[in-house]
Amino acid sequence: MRRIAGAIALVVCGWLVVVIALTFGSAPGKSMAVIGPPSQTLAVITKANGRILAASDYVTIARSDEAGFVARLYAAGALLVLDAEQAGGCSGLPPASSLRGAQRRSNPSIS
Repeated sequence: MRRIAGAIALVVCGWLVVVIALTFGSAPGKSMAVIGPPSQTLAVITKANGRILAASDYVTIARSDEAGFVARLYAAGALLVLDAEQAGGCSGLPPASSLRGAQRRSNPSIS
């Protein structure tokens, strides 16, 4: 049983290392999920010259059009930064269904 638990832990840790490493190669303008206490993440994003798109209890979605945003987030004290779109579909944009509803309200001929 310990071997299985150890193998699972190793796979999870390896996956996490790969995901974190891939965020450093993200193109400017991509949404990033900054994990940590809200007061800390808001300060970190501000120091890194990012824009806050959405915030919840321990995940804040941010974006910057400048290169090196992930490195600046970590340098400012971020605990964990993930690509928001790959981490769970969080792009910081409203869901497509919300966009369709807004289009229908502004133009009733759209169905």
